[in-house]
Amino acid sequence: MAEFTNSAEQNVLYGQAAILNRTNCGCNKGYILHRDGSGLVTLRGIVNNPYSNFARYEVEYACNIALADGATVGEIGVALAVNGEALPDTYACVTPAAVGDFWHVSGFVTLDVPRGCCPTVSLENASPQPTAAAPSPEIVVRNLNLAVNRIA
Repeated sequence: MAEFTNSAEQNVLYGQAAILNRTNCGCNKGYILHRDGSGLVTLRGIVNNPYSNFARYEVEYACNIALADGATVGEIGVALAVNGEALPDTYACVTPAAVGDFWHVSGFVTLDVPRGCCPTVSLENASPQPTAAAPSPEIVVRNLNLAVNRIA
């Protein structure tokens, strides 16, 4: 199991990934890769069984989110993203009453990584799609925890 955290407050723009730091990497076989200061975690599709076509990972996150200074009150949310594409099943949203009101959100997904593939996973600002009339807000993320566990 690998665990990545960032307890500091960080402003995250729409579609951007939150920055992670490695705190515990129980994976010493190179299945899970990360560079400190990056928001991306790479999952490698290395299989131990010659008859298996994929490696299976559980990825979960938990964090506190709020509207950044200057934002208009409205729905905000985060989601896990694979290769930059947000996964709708992991979307967690809130509608804070005011800027600076933090809410706790979390999500979970099981991913099958095909043999030889190396997708990246990140936690990104997936607030509602911006329009000219209602630009998507910048959010504040703090106490971020992302855990990755290889299960097969």
